[in-house]
Amino acid sequence: MRAIWKGAVSFGLVSIGVKVYSATEEKDIRFHQVHREDGGRIRYKRTCSVCGEEVTYDDIAKGYDIGGGEMVILTDEDFADLPLTTSKAIDVLEFVPAEQVDPILYNKAYFLEPESSATKPYVLLRDALADSERVAIVKVALRQREQLATLRVREGVLLLNTMLWPDEVRTPDFGFLDEDLKVRPPELAMASSLIDSMAGEFEPDAFTDDYRAALQEVIDAKIEGREVVQPEEEEAAPAAAVDLMAALKASVERARVARGEAPTGGAAEPTPITSARSAQQAAKAAKTTKAPAKKAAEKKAPAKKAEPAKKAAKKAEPAKKAAARKTAEKKAAKAPAKKAAEKKAAPRRTA
Repeated sequence: MRAIWKGAVSFGLVSIGVKVYSATEEKDIRFHQVHREDGGRIRYKRTCSVCGEEVTYDDIAKGYDIGGGEMVILTDEDFADLPLTTSKAIDVLEFVPAEQVDPILYNKAYFLEPESSATKPYVLLRDALADSERVAIVKVALRQREQLATLRVREGVLLLNTMLWPDEVRTPDFGFLDEDLKVRPPELAMASSLIDSMAGEFEPDAFTDDYRAALQEVIDAKIEGREVVQPEEEEAAPAAAVDLMAALKASVERARVARGEAPTGGAAEPTPITSARSAQQAAKAAKTTKAPAKKAAEKKAPAKKAEPAKKAAKKAEPAKKAAARKTAEKKAAKAPAKKAAEKKAAPRRTA
């Protein structure tokens, strides 16, 4: 690591020479802007909007816009004359309990390494600070800006945490803060149960940047000229449940199962999500059973229509037979009369 600042920790009448190093580094994969056609780097020129000429860093100054097109120009000499009493010192102001410092104020972290001649007073301050269970509130000027910071011990090293000034923290202004929202005790109890079921010890190494790993895999595949294997998609989270209690209960059971614990109370109570799934499955089952029954009914329908016709035909048979019998009798009665008439009408033969 390379030191970014050198100075001293001013602790009462004791001065401890230290070097400051960045304690963190971003692991983001960085890209250059390039020309899509040939991969050439895109360069930006610093040009003046008034004269159009390209400007070097030596000719660049800081300007403060006062409005109306007017600009106040400040040079390095103007900044050098500012009375920064902490320009080369980390001035300890007071020692306070760590829990009194709101984490939102923390900005960047730096390690402090003692100069070779200041190792003993450095260790003395470190051990005294650790025993007190407090953090030191200090002022320091880094990169021409005075900052508030804390000093605490981490892994045997003094850690400097720069802080935001109180007026740099915004005040939340949201409409729901003015609403009279009341949470029912059972809902609060269930939410607390969910928190308890998901409680654990924080282990930073257990968490990884999956996006960065996947992006690095894509880059490596491009370099090696092989195909990129897409990771399996995670199961989509269910839509927000209408019943808050049911959603909380389902979340508790899910957390217990994820931790390898058996679900409580045997069969879990149906939630709006599971009820909707059950309704969909029941509807599908009803459709499949209704379809064959409907087809069978359609096949049987013509047979039902034919049955009344057969019955009517059976009923009509005796009437037909009686009518035929009467016709035959009439014909039989008419036959002798017909023969007698024929005999009378026939001419007599002469001898």
